[in-house]
This record gives sequence, structure tokens and C-alpha cells, in this order.
Amino acid sequence: MKKNTLIISIAVGILIVVLTIAVIYFVNKSKEKELEMSEMVEQMNFEKIQVEKEFSDMSLEFDGYTSNIRNDSLVQLLQNEKTKVQQLLDELRVTKSTNARRIAELRKELATVRTVMIQYVNQIDSLNSMNKVLKTENVEVKKKYQAATETAQQLAKEKESLNEVVNRASILEVTGFSMVPLNSKNKKTSWFSQTANLQFNFTITKNVTAIPGEKVLYMRITRPDDEVLTKSSSNVFTYENKDIVYSASKKFEYTGDAIKDALYWKVGEILPKGNYRADFFADGNRIGSFTFAFEK
Repeated sequence: MKKNTLIISIAVGILIVVLTIAVIYFVNKSKEKELEMSEMVEQMNFEKIQVEKEFSDMSLEFDGYTSNIRNDSLVQLLQNEKTKVQQLLDELRVTKSTNARRIAELRKELATVRTVMIQYVNQIDSLNSMNKVLKTENVEVKKKYQAATETAQQLAKEKESLNEVVNRASILEVTGFSMVPLNSKNKKTSWFSQTANLQFNFTITKNVTAIPGEKVLYMRITRPDDEVLTKSSSNVFTYENKDIVYSASKKFEYTGDAIKDALYWKVGEILPKGNYRADFFADGNRIGSFTFAFEK
């Protein structure tokens, strides 16, 4: 009987030890599982935070690109992708960290959006490169245009100067001037009281650059008191945009060769003694100016 009781006691003791060991084992296993689960949850939280950061960074990248683009169509495409990123980010923020499958799906969608964005960025870079080339070409074109304009202006000035030289060269010139007093018989006289006409001799010089054709020669005789001798106040011609009176005129045919001729003034008034001036005009230019004395 005592022997049986001892055996039972030993068996109970062994059972208690076994149960104790089993409890300790399962408690340790449970703690290990709990630690593993805690570490897994922490890792999932970390993964979620990383994904959220990637979404936020991408959204900022979109802002950076859209602010520097002038292409409206491309800006709209990037804006659409940015909207997708924001929607995915909003969903990610409400997704539990333990929902590893959905987080993985969101990360995959993010990768797809990133791929699309890279394509757009490549287009942006291409457009920027083209714009730089166009700007460089535009600067070169402007420089060439400015150089061409300056050359044209210089040529215009040279042409204007050349025209001025040609115009000056084409102006007729009167030389060989002399005044001869004539009596009533058109004979030369040295007597002041017998002077009935004044003969003005002159030569229009040879000029091959002058325009040939019929021309009119005007002569103005100015007295010592600066009065111009004229037979009628209607005897006028235009000079330097003004109508001025003349004393005598004559039509002549000019061929470029020298012409010797004379103009006459019939004395019908008392001519005061002193120095007179005779000015010759043709083609709107003054082509000769001479002085002569009337003393006797």
C-alpha cells in the first residue's frame, strides 16, 4: 500500500514537472511569437511610412516640373498624374499597416505612375533642349539681322553720299561772265548816260553728268541798294521752296557740251552807280554769282 502511494506521488511529481516544463515552453514560445509579431508590425509601419514618403516626394517632384513648363498640354498630363498620386496617398494613409497586400499594391501603382512621370520628364528635357537650341539660333538670327541692318544702313548712307556727290557733280556752272554796256544802237559804250542796254555774256560749262534736255536759265540783277531789277512782279521762279523774281530768262537746249550765250537787260530806269551782282539759276540751283561795277 505504501509502495503504491509512493509510486503515485512520484508519478504526480513527474507530471507536475512535465506540465511545468510544458507551460514554461509554451509561455516562451508565446513571447517569441508576440515579439515576432511586434517586429513585423513595426516593419509594416516602417514600410508604410516609406511608401507615404515616396508618394509625397513624387507629388513635390510634379510641382517642381509643372512650375517650369510652358506647354499647356504637358502641364495638364502631369497634373492628371499628380492627382492620381494624391488619391493613392490618401488611400495609403487610411490603410492599416497590417494590410501588407494593399500596401504592396499601392507601391506597385506608385511605380507605374513614376514610369509615366519619367516619360513626361524625358519629354520636358527634350523640349528644354530644343528651346535652348532655338534660343541660341534666335540670338544668332538677331545678330545676323542686326549686322545686315547695320550694313544696309551703311550702304544707304554711302548711297546717299554718292547721290549727293553725283547731284553736285551734275549741277551746271556758269563761268566767263562779263557785262557790256550798249547804246541805243546796241554798240558798246563807255558813257553812262548813253547806256540803253546791258549785255551779260556767260558760258555754261561742259558737264557730261548733267541731265540733258531743254532748260531755263534765270538771271537776277541786284542793285547796290539790294533791290532786284525786274520788268514785272509776276516774273518769278522757284528756288529753295520760295518764289523769287528774276530780271531776265532764256530757254536753252543742253546736251552736255559748253554753251556760250548772252542775256540782256533794257535800261528803262535810272541806274545808280556802284557795285551790282548778277546771279544765275537753272534746275532749281544757283549756278553762278558775279559782281560788276557801274560807275560812269
